Amino acid sequence: MKNQNLWSQSFINESEFSFEKDEFIKARRKGTRRWVIKHILYKSNKYLMALFFTLIILTSFFGSYISIVFGKAIDAFKPGGSTDQVVSYTFLVLFIGLGTPFAGLLARTFREIVAQRIERDVRREFYLSLLGKSQSFHDNQRIGDIMARATNDVRLLNFLISPALAMILDAIINLIIPTLLIGIEYRLELMLIPIVFSIIFIFYLRRFLKKLAPPTITRRIAFGFMNTVLNESLSGIEVVKSMAQEEDSVEKYKESAQSYRDAGIEQGDIQAKYLPILLLSVTVTLGLTISIFYDREIMPIGSIVGLVGLLLRLRFPVNASIRSFLMVQEAMVGAERLLEIMNKKSEIYDPVNAISREIGGAIKFEDVTFSYPGTQNKVLKNINFDVSEGQTVAIVGTTGSGKTTLTKLISRLYDVDSGRILVDGIDIRDYSLQSLRDQIAYIEQDIFIFSDSLYENISFGRETSQEQLITVAREAQAHQFIKDLPDMYETEVGERGVQLSGGERQRVAIARAFLTEPKILILDDSSSAIDSETEERIQKAIFKILKGRTTFIITHRLSQIRWADLILVLNQGEIVNQGSHDYLLQNSKEYQKIFIKRFDKSLNELLGGE
Repeated sequence: MKNQNLWSQSFINESEFSFEKDEFIKARRKGTRRWVIKHILYKSNKYLMALFFTLIILTSFFGSYISIVFGKAIDAFKPGGSTDQVVSYTFLVLFIGLGTPFAGLLARTFREIVAQRIERDVRREFYLSLLGKSQSFHDNQRIGDIMARATNDVRLLNFLISPALAMILDAIINLIIPTLLIGIEYRLELMLIPIVFSIIFIFYLRRFLKKLAPPTITRRIAFGFMNTVLNESLSGIEVVKSMAQEEDSVEKYKESAQSYRDAGIEQGDIQAKYLPILLLSVTVTLGLTISIFYDREIMPIGSIVGLVGLLLRLRFPVNASIRSFLMVQEAMVGAERLLEIMNKKSEIYDPVNAISREIGGAIKFEDVTFSYPGTQNKVLKNINFDVSEGQTVAIVGTTGSGKTTLTKLISRLYDVDSGRILVDGIDIRDYSLQSLRDQIAYIEQDIFIFSDSLYENISFGRETSQEQLITVAREAQAHQFIKDLPDMYETEVGERGVQLSGGERQRVAIARAFLTEPKILILDDSSSAIDSETEERIQKAIFKILKGRTTFIITHRLSQIRWADLILVLNQGEIVNQGSHDYLLQNSKEYQKIFIKRFDKSLNELLGGE
């Protein structure tokens, strides 16, 4: 038997399935910033960003230079000025006025393309990461919080590029270019005015963002919790209404919304104390005052106008910074929340050199012990049994004895703590997960039906002809009720199949399983909501279509237990006895109790007793 630790050394993927881009996996290991930058500079995005950056510089330069042109035009109007100069400056202003918006339009187009691509890629990456996580991961997640991350947090990364990053780049350039133009066109010493302003502004901005971080993180967490409460209330609306718990649900949602509101108010209070706007007014006033004291030959009126115009260009960094950096802060918090999920490693992996092959269905449990991740309680203890290809196995036992858990281990939804499970003599951890699970059909007790048409629910992503679909529906005893529906197989069944009865949902699930032609079929009390007459027809269909296939049945119906080749009797996670119906009836007290109890119940129902 292989040591369990050796398995972890052979895994090469972050998730159950290796369909994620390797470069993104490597980047997200190195931190949030590296991961975000990797997406921004991914493939053709880097060329679009280079074009965007170039256009931003051009628009900022011409937007600043137009102030200088206005100043020179004013000086040209002085007595003795040149009319030709006035005309030249007018055409230059017209050219800049038309060219700058056009360059800005191209820049916005490029940034929007990059932003939409990043949102698409991150959304896909996050979704694939969720699909690749093991069942134990999903068992411990709040669906509402996951949905908040998959929708709102991913959307924030779009805003990170458009407009946040664009505004920040524009703001930085609008600090640099006006400062340089003041020194080039006017006086070098006047550059000290925007330089001092920039130093104070950057210093204050760092403190501002540091204060803004905690409420921003709290707000994102509160949003996820609020979304969880909403999702659970709506998903369980039938329970809420049937138990008259509307007021309690409203109160819970009100509390979560209040937490989100409080974090927003704290965030807004910090934003309201943003001082650089006042600093800008002082800077412009200072520049105007100093320039007045210069000799008019050194600083004519037009130059003063141009200087003030360049200083006013600093208004954009001031106004844009509060909004853009808030977006960046929220986007980075959102990115961290996404990576928090994506970086969680799955306990289930494809092994190196995984086996992909058609299986026969022979199954062997060798001293299998299992407990759910994060718990010490052993759900299964020292399980041993051997099933030949094509045999039918019935699993019986009291509630909580580990019946469902045992069947989930076969498709490797969880890995055993010790021991091993063999399929056709090969440890299931040596198989490709895709190959193994593709040949196992599992019909659970709590049937999940997608909010789609019956056709899509039965075919479930497989290319299927109408004739094939009708055939399996007939064999599962589903065709009769489907053909009576208004749109037949195109009928939309509502959220989780709410428009279908319990028995109809189970028959749809059985048809879906039949279509896969599985080598191993697992029925977890799948006929509990089906009447006796329909059950009998389905049993005949099962005998017909699954002849030669290995079948596991978790049931308390004696009609299904009796014809099993092997019956496993479980009690508190252990197999207390196994064998045929006749053998167990003679030799197993636990089985006799189950059989007598069920027989008495069936007889009582038949006689009309209570």
